[in-house]
Amino acid sequence: MAEPAAPVSLNNAQMQAVHHLHGPCLVLAGAGSGKTRVIVHKIARLLQSGLEPRHIAAITFTNKAAAEMRERTKALVGARAARELAISTFHSMGVRMLRSDGQGVGLKTNFSILDSDDVLGVLRDAGGCSDNALARRWQWTISLWKNQGLDAAAAEAQAADDDERVAARVMRRFEERLQAYQAVDFDDLIGLPLELLQRDAAARAKWQAQFAHILVDEYQDTNAVQYELLKALVGPQGVFTAVGDDDQSIYGWRGATIDNLKRLPRDFPALKVIALEQNYRSTGQILRAANAVIGHNPKLFAKTLWSELGEGEPVKLIESDGEEHEAERAVARIQALRAADGRNKLGDFAVLYRANHQARAFERKLRAAQIPYKVSGGQSYFERAEIKDLCAWLRLLVNEDDDPAFLRAATTPKRGIGHQTLATLGEFAAKWKLSLFEALSSPSLGAVLKGRAIEALHEFGHEVGELQQRAGRTQGAQEARALLLGWLEDIGYEQHLQGGEDSARLAAARWANVLDFVDWIARRCGGTDDAPTPQADAQTVLQVAQTIAVIISLAERADEQDVVTLSTLHAAKGLEWPHVFLAGINEGLLPFRSGGDDKEADLTPARIEEERRLMYVGITRARQTLAVSTLRRRKKGRDTVAGVPSRFIQEMKLGEGVAREDPRERLKKLRDAMAAKAAAAAPPTA
Repeated sequence: MAEPAAPVSLNNAQMQAVHHLHGPCLVLAGAGSGKTRVIVHKIARLLQSGLEPRHIAAITFTNKAAAEMRERTKALVGARAARELAISTFHSMGVRMLRSDGQGVGLKTNFSILDSDDVLGVLRDAGGCSDNALARRWQWTISLWKNQGLDAAAAEAQAADDDERVAARVMRRFEERLQAYQAVDFDDLIGLPLELLQRDAAARAKWQAQFAHILVDEYQDTNAVQYELLKALVGPQGVFTAVGDDDQSIYGWRGATIDNLKRLPRDFPALKVIALEQNYRSTGQILRAANAVIGHNPKLFAKTLWSELGEGEPVKLIESDGEEHEAERAVARIQALRAADGRNKLGDFAVLYRANHQARAFERKLRAAQIPYKVSGGQSYFERAEIKDLCAWLRLLVNEDDDPAFLRAATTPKRGIGHQTLATLGEFAAKWKLSLFEALSSPSLGAVLKGRAIEALHEFGHEVGELQQRAGRTQGAQEARALLLGWLEDIGYEQHLQGGEDSARLAAARWANVLDFVDWIARRCGGTDDAPTPQADAQTVLQVAQTIAVIISLAERADEQDVVTLSTLHAAKGLEWPHVFLAGINEGLLPFRSGGDDKEADLTPARIEEERRLMYVGITRARQTLAVSTLRRRKKGRDTVAGVPSRFIQEMKLGEGVAREDPRERLKKLRDAMAAKAAAAAPPTA
């Protein structure tokens, strides 16, 4: 085996972590402190010390993170050594253990792994109900219990109310069904390997011998069962490296517990604690704000981030009248920063927020400014099922060869075109090298489809053709809105939504999204009814449909494109951008109160601490500039209430002289300056 590359470019603390090989080690990796670099260099050092690659395990939480770690390790130690390393998620490791030794917990080698929808079906059966919403509540509750290491009996014993007692009884029947089906759910991939190691001494000895050194990334995100599994795998010798940050523990709502960091020194008295405090990401101004906020939380281990990247720009505080105004200011800030420095790409910008619903106003304003974007940690406007339904029709108007759009439009709403009819149509189209839509007009189609099946297809084709012709003629906001609303009524789309949802409230929300989409198309066709676009600039519905097809194409390739990122704070963890806009930093949003409740009692000290860590994560995503936005008024359900700036803004200690920025004014000044410069450079007129 070729000798791995020597570790380079490591600071003193990183070097200590890399060279501590023979005992338990906790690396407190502050935000932007190079934790992945430490992990891959430590793997290289373990190989240099003589450890075989197959005896080293590196565990992280997502397949994407595992793939990135594998690639970076491969670049450092070579493809052959990297191939033999056990770099995986906790769940992938659990699958490996159960496939090998699952008989110890009553599983056959070819057991099934149920996805979320499969689990939901089994839970409905176990609970004797057809209510998806109730079954999903059971699913969430049972998952939390499993992550705490509770079985059905223990869950019922500690149930706080009748709802939890019912959930515990459903859990018992659910577990019985899983055993009968020889199936496991996602949580079992952690719980059953732990049970295996606790119950089977031979399996425990085998797996402890298999992994001579285990490295765990994002250790602060482990739950109680994952901690016990790690303990069982490392055994009494405790040779492991846990890399994490108590200041970035933000997943308590899904079972992660910061107590796992507290337990390490107690369970492993020889634990070596090494703090990585040098930040390679952010400027001094940003780090001071981050340190000031997180300093209000009690400390498990002392740590203060610092940087050699200079002071940088002051953190900006932006006050907005409401959500729409806030989104306008965010777009203006992006435009201003790009105008001031042509090197800034759209991909350098991120708008981060606490709750998914906050993305909507930003999506509207970015679309209006024709700025492409992607949504992380939530559902993009064009990813909503109801919008995808309508876009399928519009895509088909633009491109009759779009078979995926045909399939969705032909079956939504249902119109008597069944699976077998579409299968036969598909075979016919493939045989004659036609698109599905082209196949509708083939004289030979009647040889393979008869009666109601071919009638339903021809009716659909006629509807598409008629809508295509009308969309090519219709322009202006009022005409476009009338056309689209009439079409939706003709196909019975509102009734389709009402019949497809368990909740009338959810159906109404989806219909509201449809009406918003209609209004957006209408505005693109010709301004508003009060301020119509001049006739020469008006677009037809068909022309707007062509624009939508381009937007969807860009959205599908968003990871490869230069686009602005909209993201929840949770989904932003581990990522970074040169320019970050933190949105809606108000009481009730961050810190978040369940259901928008404004009662302080809703926020326990533990919850406030986790919300503060979330604010810290948001601040430390920024590399060069950070803007923090607060609302003077904000929406709460259907009402508008006074906005109270988050306590975290004051905790940032920005100072009395903090710059309160109006991005629109800044953008206007930049444009005026550029116009004056262009005028000065122009040749004099005769």
